[in-house]
Amino acid sequence: MKPIVAAICIATLAGTAAAQEPEDERGLSLMERGAQMLMEGLMREMEPAMDGLQGMAEDFGPAMRDFAAQMGPALRGLLEEIEDWSVYHPPEMLENGDIIIRRKAPQEQKNAPDPDTEIEI
Repeated sequence: MKPIVAAICIATLAGTAAAQEPEDERGLSLMERGAQMLMEGLMREMEPAMDGLQGMAEDFGPAMRDFAAQMGPALRGLLEEIEDWSVYHPPEMLENGDIIIRRKAPQEQKNAPDPDTEIEI
């Protein structure tokens, strides 16, 4: 019994001594080192894709600014006119390219849950 108690005391003292050492002297645990290696590997794998994405963003940047400048006022006006989006179906694109937003029938609107009521979980 005494050897077991002595071993526990020695392990506890060694653990506290190791915990008091600075982390860089103690080194990283296997889990920390594995996580670090995983992240470094992912960063190396993603670097070419991120460079390509940055180049694509630089190419599309001016076109997106022009689109926002032209469509911004029209979308703002649409948002001001429509008070409750839940009474409309999702937008549909017709074969000729037109986009329509259909209003739901009154019976379809009644089946929808009231947004003011709380759902009990």
